[in-house]
Amino acid sequence: MMSKREWSMALMGLALLADAGCSGSKVTTKSSAELPRYQIRTIVLIPFTTLATPQVRDVVDQGFSAPQGARRSDMALVVPPNTEQLIRQTVTVPAGAGATVTQLFWSRLKSRQGVTVLAPSEAAKALASQATTQSATGQALAMTVAKQLKVDASLIGQVLVYQERVGGRFGASPPATVGFEAKVIAADGQILWEGNYYEKQRPMTEDFVGFIQRHGVFVTAEELAIYGVDHLLREFPFGTAEER
Repeated sequence: MMSKREWSMALMGLALLADAGCSGSKVTTKSSAELPRYQIRTIVLIPFTTLATPQVRDVVDQGFSAPQGARRSDMALVVPPNTEQLIRQTVTVPAGAGATVTQLFWSRLKSRQGVTVLAPSEAAKALASQATTQSATGQALAMTVAKQLKVDASLIGQVLVYQERVGGRFGASPPATVGFEAKVIAADGQILWEGNYYEKQRPMTEDFVGFIQRHGVFVTAEELAIYGVDHLLREFPFGTAEER
């Protein structure tokens, strides 16, 4: 029979294996074939936007449309115990979710070595200036801000889903769900890199390894976002992370 210490070590080992092997289903990244032609020394981090369209929290119909960034296999289908409870709950992305994810990226990128990343406040100033086209969005906006600030590229992103857990660390229904996408766009409009993260935490009975990875508790939406940002930046091809 395993001692308490041996059991703790076994759990730690499972958590490490989960961290190394399970992020692929939650995090995807892609670099452009054109990337080697570019020398990216400066990037501006543009504040992340949030998806305005309400999303379905619990869905019975398997034909529903999953939000961009969430694979169908990752979306939970909750079947109510009787037909009287076939109620679909819709939720919107909180207004502050964009700022939360932006700050998480900034806290890690501001000290990145080999590339200079301008703060989102610099991008905000450019967005507020008369020189920036107010109607510009997405790729066009990234190009405009990069040219105005004279940087090589812009990092833009959107929070697609950000649902807080209902409950506590030892019992949540529903658990937290977070999804966002990020792109690095050169000043000439070429998409150089894109990353995508989506995760709805599962109970131990549905995802044993993933639950051990979360140390056996239900985490908050911000904790999922931290995981997503950290794992996306592991595949970030610009500069290197500061050694800790």
